[in-house]
Amino acid sequence: MRFHLIILLVTACSSALAQSGRPEQAPAARIALIDRIVAVVNKEVITQYELAERLNRVLKELQRRETSLPDRSEIERQVLERLIIEKAQLQYARETGVRVDDLELDRTVNRVAEGNKLSLSEFRQTLERDAIGFDRFREELRNEILMNRLRDREVTGKITVSEGEIENFLLEQGERKDTATEYKLAHILVRVPEQATPEQLDTRRARAEEVVKRFRDGTDFAQLAAAYSDAPDALQGGVMGWRSQERLPELFVEALAKLKPGDVSSVLRSPAGFHVLKLVELRGAGAPLLVEQAHVRHVLLRTNELVSEDEAKRKLMSLRERIVNGVNFAELARLNSDDSSASRGGDLGWVYPGDTVPEFERAFMELKPMEVSQPVKTPFGWHLIQVLERRTADMSSERRRIEARKALLERKGDEAYQEWLRQLRDRAYVELRLEER
Repeated sequence: MRFHLIILLVTACSSALAQSGRPEQAPAARIALIDRIVAVVNKEVITQYELAERLNRVLKELQRRETSLPDRSEIERQVLERLIIEKAQLQYARETGVRVDDLELDRTVNRVAEGNKLSLSEFRQTLERDAIGFDRFREELRNEILMNRLRDREVTGKITVSEGEIENFLLEQGERKDTATEYKLAHILVRVPEQATPEQLDTRRARAEEVVKRFRDGTDFAQLAAAYSDAPDALQGGVMGWRSQERLPELFVEALAKLKPGDVSSVLRSPAGFHVLKLVELRGAGAPLLVEQAHVRHVLLRTNELVSEDEAKRKLMSLRERIVNGVNFAELARLNSDDSSASRGGDLGWVYPGDTVPEFERAFMELKPMEVSQPVKTPFGWHLIQVLERRTADMSSERRRIEARKALLERKGDEAYQEWLRQLRDRAYVELRLEER
């Protein structure tokens, strides 16, 4: 299917007819290009307008982070590649029935606004002030949710961790207990197509080697990531944040063991392509196994068509007043809570950090023993929370296994996601027209 440039013909009006009745010759039409196609992804297109809009936002973000900017052509190519991969993911999501309905999207928008401590109207005004249309923001958020769901279904949901892997992990963790195990990393990935030819491999490896050379010549790593990396975090300077050894591929751990903070690795090869790592910072001598736990109970009121946000909040305020005046918390939880813990008087047992959603955890972490919170809003509804007691305890063997499984899933998930993206990109029909000026 051939696509053509989108043009606007601005034609000058012909002048009045001469008195003789013979029309004057119209001036030549002027053609002004207002948009064009820069890439075709399967049966859809990416336009110059889409690319320019995304590019401007990326450049503003890089400037905000005070990242040295690469050549505009390099960053333009990176942004276009991300648009291509996004387009391929969204097409696949639609084809395979992944959906996000408007009601769910509205709730997510509200949570984003609340997370920024703004009302919905204030949040809309903030977006408009930053030249981001509210409707466009909603659709981009919908696309982000779709891509996350796609990753969960196609990658994360298919990863398994065996009991043997957990046992080996715990043994390795014990052996590494006295060594530094947490790294703050930045990362560049030069992706290699599936079934790449030797010439393609040489070209991609040379690109990764150029990254190492330019860094050692003094170029900022964040600038190199923005210009060269095919990883999702490229435009954030390739920053991966803090990662413990167990959350990293063995390939990375072995390379990092040879680096000092500020160093970059040599080029590393994995199934996804070629990698360059920068060790930003190093900390720890083994993650401590002692954690602070809180014995927590709560009352949950869910909102729906019959119970509004204001009604739920008012009811919890009334319940809180009764508890403060001596009414038994557990009894009120049994009678009023919409949570499965109601039969236990709202008792959630001993809670570890990370077990609950951030809003809930922030609230109970601020409470003294036996203190009752004000109503707390989370994605599940409105809560009253009480901390019965606190303790610092060694993690049980069961808990260690849970943490080991999570770490292994994350380690495998990162590798599998990169491989899945590569395969999706390779299967898509992509025609690049960026150079057609």
